[in-house]
Amino acid sequence: MRLSRSPSHPGRHPRRPHLGTRRRPVAVGLALLVALVAAGCGGSASKAAGQGPAIVSLDDASPGPGLRGTTLATPMPKPDVALTDMSGHPYRLRAATAGKLTLVYFGYTHCPDVCPTTMADIAAGLSQTSEAVRRQVSVVFVTTDPDRDTPAVLRSWLTQFDPTFVGLTGTTAQITADADKFGIPVEPPRREADGSWVVDHGSQVTAFNPDGLARTVYLAGVTPADYAHDIPMLLKGA
Repeated sequence: MRLSRSPSHPGRHPRRPHLGTRRRPVAVGLALLVALVAAGCGGSASKAAGQGPAIVSLDDASPGPGLRGTTLATPMPKPDVALTDMSGHPYRLRAATAGKLTLVYFGYTHCPDVCPTTMADIAAGLSQTSEAVRRQVSVVFVTTDPDRDTPAVLRSWLTQFDPTFVGLTGTTAQITADADKFGIPVEPPRREADGSWVVDHGSQVTAFNPDGLARTVYLAGVTPADYAHDIPMLLKGA
């Protein structure tokens, strides 16, 4: 079934980034428990309930030495995700991004705030680095709304931010399973009683160093300047 937003609610997104009604701990590596709250994109329950920003806690995590992102207590190996790229070809994340700093984000193109803001911030941060640095960075966007986010839609949307960004899609079951490998909660899109669609997904950016291990994640409030500051350091193994 193809998902579409009700014409009577164009661009409606009553929930703010990092709002939601569910919270579940996700194990990362052996020691780190990340309490992630799905960002509800579409629907009206959270705002109507008057909820404030949900707390995102990272047990045993802290700002990295000199970094502006949040450092994981236990590094996360890059999952060997196999999805479909914007050309309709198979894409193996681990092989395609080997030796590069890889920023991975799960979201969807119809999201009117947190997803485009995150992509824009990463693109702006990269624009503040040198060409030599940018060549060593891969940005991967995995859709959480595969019925609407076809390869062509992903290409058109991501090109607005940076033509080098890679968009991946697959079945809902594949994407949900792959998100679990990152410790990111993702739920299938669902339609609300008012006709709008809700797409719940965790909204952090996971940064995998060139050695294939993620030691840093980026949460709400990260600016382009923060990305520009951290990316060269991450390339050097920070």
